[in-house]
Amino acid sequence: MDQNAENELLKKAMKPGKDSMALHPFYKGKIEITLKAPVRDYNDFAIWYTPGVAEPCKAIAAKPELVFDYTNKWNSVAVVSDGTRVLGLGDIGPKAGLPVMEGKALLFKYLGGVDAFPLMLDTKDPDQIVQCVKWIQPGIGGINLEDISQPKCFDILDRLRKEADIPVWHDDQQGTAAIIIAGLINALKIVNKSKQGAKIALIGAGAANLCTARMLECWGYPLKNLVIVDSKGALGPWREELAKDYRVKWDMANRTNSEGVEGGIAEAMKGADAVIAASRPGPDILKQVWISNMADRAIVFACANPVPEIWPWKAKEAGAEVVATGRSDFPNQVNNSLGFPGIFRGTLDVRATTITDEMCIAAAIALASRAEQITGGDLDPEMIIPSMDDWEVFPQEAVAVGLKAIEQGHARVKLSKEELYDKATAIISRARGITEDMMKNGWINKAPL
Repeated sequence: MDQNAENELLKKAMKPGKDSMALHPFYKGKIEITLKAPVRDYNDFAIWYTPGVAEPCKAIAAKPELVFDYTNKWNSVAVVSDGTRVLGLGDIGPKAGLPVMEGKALLFKYLGGVDAFPLMLDTKDPDQIVQCVKWIQPGIGGINLEDISQPKCFDILDRLRKEADIPVWHDDQQGTAAIIIAGLINALKIVNKSKQGAKIALIGAGAANLCTARMLECWGYPLKNLVIVDSKGALGPWREELAKDYRVKWDMANRTNSEGVEGGIAEAMKGADAVIAASRPGPDILKQVWISNMADRAIVFACANPVPEIWPWKAKEAGAEVVATGRSDFPNQVNNSLGFPGIFRGTLDVRATTITDEMCIAAAIALASRAEQITGGDLDPEMIIPSMDDWEVFPQEAVAVGLKAIEQGHARVKLSKEELYDKATAIISRARGITEDMMKNGWINKAPL
């Protein structure tokens, strides 16, 4: 690629950040509270508030499960973060992390019809985070943990999944892992390799990749073929310093890397069929020469944000056949935005008590299947997963997740496949329609770009 062409691609890659800095102060936030009940005249206040509201309150007091029928608990999610591991930016604190969580809430609503709002916590203490979530759960239908550093994020999630009575998940773990597996399903088909025989290198041992390793195993991938690399090198049983404070990483160190690969990224990638990087922003974290040393028909997922570990065109020049990044402005966006709106839609629609790894795998399979539907069964190396503008993917995910929750016995409400699809489609269509009407009528101001 000549320098002028590369400069144009770099200019395009930088544009979203530039536009973001213009639009955030213009809109002064991305979400707000609007009404879903009518206000026909002054008398309606007596219905929605005092004295009329006392009647549903008494009904819920007598029968607590009616809270799902009489309030918005059935469709509400809190996006909880302490701002200690914000997408590629690190520990920037709860205030600086707020734009990300507002963006998350926007995607929840527009793509999944879910009413989400950010809850930024001014504490880094795991016990306080757990307690906060437990305190607020009576008024919330689900919890999306976000951008919380490891290793505490693992313990927080594990505790809340046991102690909370609403579904709790950590999107940087389960969400990212589900989308990676969705992309990997189709990428392996394209290069004609099996999950049982493929050698995979995970670059980065944070929440996303460690959960990806766990969910790969849930999907049926043999962990012995996996090599994980952190900032100090490949994981293996010789990494005894992990035993005390990094229980999840230590567990993986003892169950992966059966060939005993030592060294760093270069050694882990040598001969690998696929590399999945979720480490730190690039663009020079993955070298072209390392990709050249991978197996033929290599798969490269460079998932760091805001800049991938290697630019996709550089990876292809080095010989990669299938390339994905975490960005929406390149083909094959491996980003949890494709997952959490639909996964929570299905979870909320059956009032599931938890979100299991199997529910996430069901969503991944639905995502992969949707890409095959779009391409008519002839998979495209630049369409291994759908893009976010294919709204059909979200109700299909919701159906898969809801059915798996019912199958596993985690659903309070049992619906058929058709009922789940119709419900998800109606809710998502309404959310999109409201946004479009507000834009059309000027209640959302026209962007100055």
